[in-house]
Amino acid sequence: MPTVTIPTSPNAPFAKALASLKAPWRERNGRFSALKLVVFIALFAPAAWIIVQWASDWLAPKPVTEAIHQTGQWAIRLILISLLITPLRRIAQWNKLIAVRRMIGVAAAAYAVAHLSLYIVDQKFNLPHVASEIALRFYLTIGFVALLGLIALSVTSTDAMIKRLGGVNWNRLHKLIYLIAALGIFHFYLQSKADVSEAVLMMGLYFILMLHRLAQKRGLSSWASTLVAALGAPILTALLEGAWYAIVRHLDFWDIVNANFDVSDDIRPAVYVLGAGVVFMLVHAARAWRPSFALRLAGAK
Repeated sequence: MPTVTIPTSPNAPFAKALASLKAPWRERNGRFSALKLVVFIALFAPAAWIIVQWASDWLAPKPVTEAIHQTGQWAIRLILISLLITPLRRIAQWNKLIAVRRMIGVAAAAYAVAHLSLYIVDQKFNLPHVASEIALRFYLTIGFVALLGLIALSVTSTDAMIKRLGGVNWNRLHKLIYLIAALGIFHFYLQSKADVSEAVLMMGLYFILMLHRLAQKRGLSSWASTLVAALGAPILTALLEGAWYAIVRHLDFWDIVNANFDVSDDIRPAVYVLGAGVVFMLVHAARAWRPSFALRLAGAK
């Protein structure tokens, strides 16, 4: 009896590859994750808002320039959020947060790529000119280095790359995110020119995360590390802003520092950083003060 060969669709390999892709809102075991779905959708929200503003002519008179700024700002914000995941997971004891860290980091890289792409559009696709600007302008050089770092971390963020590099080497590579974040914020500083308030705020939030990390590495308890970060970051933020304006705009250093803690006139970045630090402490306190702890405390009395 002759063998009957059933023709295979030319799209079969593509369909098989598509079926093997795991949806970003599913856990490693294939289960649906509401948290991952919400985060996945939220990561598109800034891009959607930029598009809406552009279509509605709200970015006029320079829509491309404004879009460049907004995509860059969102790249830095998402980097800081990705850095927040680890300490927040430990403080809030919410281990599921770690599942969205990779997603947020990749999104940060995507916004950074969009940031550069829009700059190329703004320069009329003159790539030699773009390359020369990146090489000659210090703030563009720093931003480009940060972008390359983000791309490298995104490419190596897959499970396959973790296996290929090995856990130790992979962790060493991905610790570069702390340097990349600092470079990205410094790039933001340099391009902000006159008003660096938001850049100062970003650096202040970065200080919270870094002080908490350093304090824990020094052996301090979780609560002590949170306290050091919450109280130390606003002071460093005020000092940094004072130094910046003293060096760049030749304003009085102490006038700027004191203005950070004088809320009667204008709220400066250090105050917002202090507020973020207080929230950080409240999350820690709320998680530590459990009913079981309260019952044990009442029983001890």
